[in-house]
Amino acid sequence: MSGETLTLDTNVLVYSVDRAAGPRHLIAKDIMLRAALLPCWLTLQSISEFYVVVTRKGMMLPEEAKSIAETMIDLFRVAPPSVAAARSALAQAAAGRVSYWDALLVATAAEAGCTTIFTEDLSHDTTISGVRVMNPFGEEGLTPDAAALLTSG
Repeated sequence: MSGETLTLDTNVLVYSVDRAAGPRHLIAKDIMLRAALLPCWLTLQSISEFYVVVTRKGMMLPEEAKSIAETMIDLFRVAPPSVAAARSALAQAAAGRVSYWDALLVATAAEAGCTTIFTEDLSHDTTISGVRVMNPFGEEGLTPDAAALLTSG
C-alpha cells in the first residue's frame, strides 16, 4: 500500500482523546501516533469538528481542546476547503450520495492528494471523490488493511 496518502475523519480524532470509547480509544491513539509519521493530511474541517465535539460533550475544557487542535495543526499537513471542494460536496449531497459535510471533508482530502480516509461514518471499502473509505476499527483492534497502510510509510 505504499504511495498512499491518508486522512482521518473527526471520529478518529475524537476517539484518540475519549478514554470512555474503550478499544476505539486505544486504536485511535495508535492511528494518530503512526499517521503523524506518514503522508497524512488532516482537513481543517475535521480539526474544527474535533474542537466542537469535545467541548460540546464536555470531554475537555475549551483551552485544552484548543491546545490539542493546535498540536494537530502543527503535526500534520492541513487542508482547508476550497470553492471547488464545496461545489463538489453540494453536487454529492444534492444527488443523495452522502451528506454535505462528509462530502466536503472527502473532496477537500482528495484535493490534497489523499487516497484513503479512515472513518467509521461512511461505507467501508467504497470510493468517494477518488478517496477510498476504510473503517480502521475492527472487532479485535486495528483492521489488517489499516495496519498495513500505517506501516507502509
